[in-house]
Amino acid sequence: MTFIKTTEQSSKYEHLEKMSVTELLTNINNEDKTVPLAVEKALPQIETLVNQIVAKMKLGGRLFYIGAGTSGRLGVVDASECPPTFGVPFDLVVGIIAGGDKAIRKAVENAEDNATQAWIDLQEFNINENDVVIGIAASGTTPYVIGGLETCNKNNIITGSISCNAGSPLSQTAQFPIDVVVGPEFVTGSSRMKAGTAQKLVLNMISTATMIRLGKVKGNKMVDMQLSNSKLVDRGTKMIMGEIPVTYEEANQLLKEHGSVRKAVDFFNSQL
Repeated sequence: MTFIKTTEQSSKYEHLEKMSVTELLTNINNEDKTVPLAVEKALPQIETLVNQIVAKMKLGGRLFYIGAGTSGRLGVVDASECPPTFGVPFDLVVGIIAGGDKAIRKAVENAEDNATQAWIDLQEFNINENDVVIGIAASGTTPYVIGGLETCNKNNIITGSISCNAGSPLSQTAQFPIDVVVGPEFVTGSSRMKAGTAQKLVLNMISTATMIRLGKVKGNKMVDMQLSNSKLVDRGTKMIMGEIPVTYEEANQLLKEHGSVRKAVDFFNSQL
């Protein structure tokens, strides 16, 4: 199959500079509506990869995201949300961006073109066969990401990918590729738009489904979330009240004493 970068094809909209704000917003929104449908087509691929991640994590493995630019930033965001949301160690899900953490805020010149650096970056975390590495690249051609997965494959490390072009070099490199084909962007080539949205949706699915399968959610509640601000303490207190017959004050005290909704509820039930 011939590889075509649909993410780089010309927008189906012309003369954007002549559009009113209403027209701009309406057309962007219309394009955004197509993204979940593209993700839906990739659900079987996503499911296969999630099952691989869960199996490896049950053996003590970790999940790594590698990417450059917007793709790298999205990986870092998803990884950084896992500890506060699910109460897991900060190094269970790790986001690595080409050019290092400074590239989160400011582009690092030529960082994505270095095909050997990703493996060097991964080695800092003592990457091993129990881990899973997902390469993220809208184009599916980023050397940093492809090179990283190639070396992982040679070292018996499971690899996945998230790309927005069908049949990309990245998808052909990954053992478990995910292709979410969103088509041309509203602004030609601006893959931070639909492609970025698609990647974010897939990352949400991967991390959330994995954590639920690992027992980090009870019912539909984040019972292991970190209590890092007043809003979360209040949420946790009310979650406890929904599980056991206590007042707000009693639930709040239990939460403060035990540090999580799960531990507070378990303690209360153990006293019955």
